[in-house]
Amino acid sequence: MDLKAHAETPLYTGLDHYAKSKTIHFDVPGHKKNPTSPLAEAFGERIALLDANSTKDLDMLSNPTGIIKRAEGLLADAYGADYAFMLVNGSTFGVITMIMSACGPKDKIIMPRNVHKSAINGIILSGALPVFIDPEIDPEYGITNGITYDSVKEALKENPDAKGIFLINPTYFGTVSDLKAIVKLAHRRGIPVLVDEAHGSHFPFHPDLPDSAMSLGADLSTVSIHKTGGSLTQTSALLLNKGLISKEKVRTIINLMQTTSASYLLLASLDLARKHLAINGKKIWGKLLPLCEKAKAEIGKIPGLSVISRDEYVNGKEIYDYDDTKIVVRVNELGLTGFEVYDLFKEKYQIQLELAETYVVLAIVGPGDTEENIALLVNAFKSLSQEYYGQRPPFNIPLAGFFERPRTVIAPRDAFYGVKKAVPIQEANGEISAESIMIYPPGIPLVIPGERITDDILKHYNFYLNQNCIIMNDDGNTEFVKVLGE
Repeated sequence: MDLKAHAETPLYTGLDHYAKSKTIHFDVPGHKKNPTSPLAEAFGERIALLDANSTKDLDMLSNPTGIIKRAEGLLADAYGADYAFMLVNGSTFGVITMIMSACGPKDKIIMPRNVHKSAINGIILSGALPVFIDPEIDPEYGITNGITYDSVKEALKENPDAKGIFLINPTYFGTVSDLKAIVKLAHRRGIPVLVDEAHGSHFPFHPDLPDSAMSLGADLSTVSIHKTGGSLTQTSALLLNKGLISKEKVRTIINLMQTTSASYLLLASLDLARKHLAINGKKIWGKLLPLCEKAKAEIGKIPGLSVISRDEYVNGKEIYDYDDTKIVVRVNELGLTGFEVYDLFKEKYQIQLELAETYVVLAIVGPGDTEENIALLVNAFKSLSQEYYGQRPPFNIPLAGFFERPRTVIAPRDAFYGVKKAVPIQEANGEISAESIMIYPPGIPLVIPGERITDDILKHYNFYLNQNCIIMNDDGNTEFVKVLGE
């Protein structure tokens, strides 16, 4: 990596020059950079000045030849990829693009069942047929982890005509599969590997972090630079290693769906974040990783709590590697669910956690964190333990049904476009779902279009409902579910 080159910010610098050019605007956007516009008064004149439309000076995201092309080249270099595509619709869009770049109607794609909803959306839009692999389960923490090399090998043996393999690196809770071995296995068969690396955009920037998908030879990966890299929310990048999937195919899919009026504020934030990560990433994570290790050691000593740490969790097979910037704390020994702790942290300590599950909560440490606020997180867990430990019996619930993989009856695309009817959720046992139902965050569906709804799924659903979780479906009505009709 040429650090001297990464000191440049071609997109941001070009946008800044354009904003200062005193141009009189008879193009869009409609606020015309007017310093007295409501936008400027609310967010500041600088925001209005930098909010621009595509021009010859500023290049065009759908067909970059100037400053965007240069910025994407630097982004690719920072991530060790052959090509990079800037995205302004998050990794959701990147995941959909990857699947549509590799698969068409009726093509098989191998993937774990604990994928984000965006992967299911990619299946529906492409018409591909998912071949689901069961992820590894941690019953102690009540979470799903990655998939094993052996499970992928078996899936390929049963589906030699698969057109793609889709992996998560890392999972929401930080676990990493043996991506290197799986990539080699797939490539020996000419099958591309697509990686949802939404929560691993920091991996290339410190040697003590897990390996990134691009460095291990994956064909496509999507990185949410806004999540752990410091760019503005909604910004992401799609990375490509040339070979099995062409740059032209990926660009065509992107241009099919991405806006032609991309926000230059979002794009410029990617440019600035890339520079910061490339030049300062090793220093940033060199400071944060020991702080995470120290925090986990302290949390692990608190009565009623346990925490996942890399040294103890990695076993080389089911858990090949682990991202220690994810702080996963098991709280059920306090007599609380993770969902209750998630709410208590916001109400009592003004701490916003990333997400909760039945037994655990997750805190994510990123480049904007400091030693002081990590200490506040640890102190909040100490306070929580002092208030609740020993006051209630531990919270336990049978988890086996929570990880049941629903049976696919018809293809997700066919179910999505099929005739639908709404039935009360409590009467849906045995029906075939015509929509995705998920808890957000993280957005992993309990059931997707084409899967059979079971009694265990309904029990799982009711538990989440009683925990006041955010349940997402097509129309927001949690009392009904859309199923296939006649």
